[in-house]
Amino acid sequence: MARIDVKKTYKLYIGGAFPRSESGRTYLVNDAKGALMANASQASRKDARDAVVAARKAFGGWSGRTAYNRGQVVYRIAEVLEGRRDQFVAELRASEGVSASKANTAVDAAIDRLVWYAGWADKITQVVGTANPVAGPYFNISSPEPTGVVAVVAPRGPLLGLVSVVAPIITTGNTCVVIASEPHPLTAITLGEVMATSDLPGGVVNVLTGSAAEVAPWLASHMDVNGLDLTGVEDPALATSLEEAAADNLKRVRRAPLAEVDWLATPGTDRMTDWLETKTVWHPIGI
Repeated sequence: MARIDVKKTYKLYIGGAFPRSESGRTYLVNDAKGALMANASQASRKDARDAVVAARKAFGGWSGRTAYNRGQVVYRIAEVLEGRRDQFVAELRASEGVSASKANTAVDAAIDRLVWYAGWADKITQVVGTANPVAGPYFNISSPEPTGVVAVVAPRGPLLGLVSVVAPIITTGNTCVVIASEPHPLTAITLGEVMATSDLPGGVVNVLTGSAAEVAPWLASHMDVNGLDLTGVEDPALATSLEEAAADNLKRVRRAPLAEVDWLATPGTDRMTDWLETKTVWHPIGI
């Protein structure tokens, strides 16, 4: 008898676990040729709230780790991703219809991007922090701290784009809730599996699949979300409404036109500093 393939069930990634959507809904995900690839979970606003709770719970422990240790963990994600490289190449080719060469380039760039940010973990403080000169008998020191929980609408690039927006957030000690690309969600959940089997604590990264138009407004207005990355929002009207909702509790918002983003280009430090806040401390000299 011919062997029957074991079909994969694609779920959400919340708090280090892989639950189905509480609504029980799914949606069809097709490959580049229009053929059915899988049924993906369609996240609801309740799933979004659960993800924020998980991210907030994980924030204290993650932000309290040394920068060097966070760099080790991000590097470990790159190690595990390297070990599953062939799987990601196959998924990218199937979902996007790209050539083997382009798929290999994207996966290699995603691995290298994680290593790049891992190297910055214990250096960004020295770059953006400073000892300020003051006219008086005081030390005046400015030091960056993580913002908190960041909600992310991931760009259409299902691996490299996702890694490029998530890595700087967690490297700097923040936690995040990510809405994966709606047409290409499967690679995002597979990346969640990589994170779950690395040393990354549960809840640091949470991945929701489904409609950004449905879920993002609830994250934008959530009072326990501190930042909002709208890189993946392609509808200008939706992006504006999310910015307005974020203003209710003065969230930090990053909005970058997709047409201007080259994911293969070497990134700067701006995606890290966007999610850092500066604390300035005064201390008398000699006490």
